[in-house]
Amino acid sequence: MLQTLVLTVAKALVDHPDEVTVEETEHDGTTLLTLSVHKDDVGKVIGKNGKVASSMRSLLAAANRENGKVRLKIAD
Repeated sequence: MLQTLVLTVAKALVDHPDEVTVEETEHDGTTLLTLSVHKDDVGKVIGKNGKVASSMRSLLAAANRENGKVRLKIAD
């Protein structure tokens, strides 16, 4: 569910939606979602002063409120 949320939001923001991937891993009770996008789209998913990335992290926290910690990493 969280992976789909990040994938849907990221694809709506970028110019190369076919190159958006999200990898989900678990470590010590924390879910880590790693978002990879085309190199030209990295700025779009981070946003000015990191506001887009921060908003996506807030969405994840709200969606996962009952299930422990979740982190979003944007791969370079």
